[in-house]
Amino acid sequence: MNIAVVGTGYVGLVTGTCLAETGNHVICVDIDEMKVEKMRSGIIPIYEPHLDVLFERNIKQGRLKFTTNLSEAVEKATLIFLALPTPPGEDGSADLSYVLGVAENLGKIITDYKVIIDKSTVPVGTADKVHAAVAKNAKVEFDVVSNPEFLREGFAVDDFLKPDRVVIGTSSERARKLMEELYKPYVRQGNPIIFMDEKSAELTKYAANAFLATKITFMNEIANLCEKVGADVDKVRIGIGSDDRIGKRFLFPGIGYGGSCFPKDVQALAKSASEVNSDMKILKSVMEVNESQKTIIVPKVRAYFNNNLEGKKIAIWGLAFKPDTDDIREAPALYIIKELQAAGASVAAYDPEAMNNVAKIYSDGSVSFGIDEYAVLENADALIICTEWSLFRTPDFAKMKKLLRRPAIFDGRNLYGLDQMQENGFYYVSIGRAVVEN
Repeated sequence: MNIAVVGTGYVGLVTGTCLAETGNHVICVDIDEMKVEKMRSGIIPIYEPHLDVLFERNIKQGRLKFTTNLSEAVEKATLIFLALPTPPGEDGSADLSYVLGVAENLGKIITDYKVIIDKSTVPVGTADKVHAAVAKNAKVEFDVVSNPEFLREGFAVDDFLKPDRVVIGTSSERARKLMEELYKPYVRQGNPIIFMDEKSAELTKYAANAFLATKITFMNEIANLCEKVGADVDKVRIGIGSDDRIGKRFLFPGIGYGGSCFPKDVQALAKSASEVNSDMKILKSVMEVNESQKTIIVPKVRAYFNNNLEGKKIAIWGLAFKPDTDDIREAPALYIIKELQAAGASVAAYDPEAMNNVAKIYSDGSVSFGIDEYAVLENADALIICTEWSLFRTPDFAKMKKLLRRPAIFDGRNLYGLDQMQENGFYYVSIGRAVVEN
């Protein structure tokens, strides 16, 4: 098939590359000329495991191309994916201006039947709005389909190539047949392609992310309760996770969720619900708890230093909102850095992939960065762990103790066992577990 993908962020680039991998001819469109030139040269603009291999192969074999010209991309395409940003507005609603702007332009340039596919995460009713925007100028038949993505950053390639399910919202039999043909190669093991109406498909994506965010937040609340009553959240997690009605995933406590999806999707769902007078009390609580959870470790650090962080150097391991990505959107580490600096502490940070992105925010040099995880520990008064990168799981504890002024670790991701910390002589604070005194 000939396919156009409008937008080359995480979703657009993964979608375009993975569609090319199964033999389709894909042209990706972006308004950033410099970004497009780099991609044409084989330079991938994001970090996503395994994407680089597919990206390079499909460019080399001529199935994946890039342009800044929307007309060029859609001329021969039967399917046009809209993978555009839908950032939250000040009131929490999703900003559809990018999506609707492109839709209006498509109406002016399409000359034969097209299927226009909403891949962006959008509120209920967006397919209708896109249809109306295209129809303003279109003189040919077209269909608008809702096809939400369920890609996890760090696992996006596998999630696309081997999806748990594919959700397609359409009321058109013609579009349905084309979408089924497109996705058949990805569900050969029997995972379902689920067809439904457009509004149900749009709501499915929001509902899925909101439920997972709620599950994470509930476990964080349980962890906070464990600390107060002297229970161990790891044991509680195992105890409830063995119930197959609950499941083991998304039960690990920590310093809150971040990223590009959960925060804005929960916010947008709550906002769109309020517009039809549906008060989603659970989601309001989820947002409130997660906001405080991001910095819940800072008071623990303050207490260790008798509420005086002035002049203290704090090392941070992990800046991305999760491992295996360079994405720092809504990352807890950024909120923690802000509070530490406000309290007078200096910050030295290390992350395998996200340091360049954070350095752009702190271009004034107020945050220093290390060449590896040990470099930032030198003469630091304590370490805070914000992201559970694999390389942080089995560090050289003896080396850490030599570099740190005080053997104090504040672990926002519960990477280490309490006995392990006791044996190595660390003061160790984690989430929902007992404090280890050295």
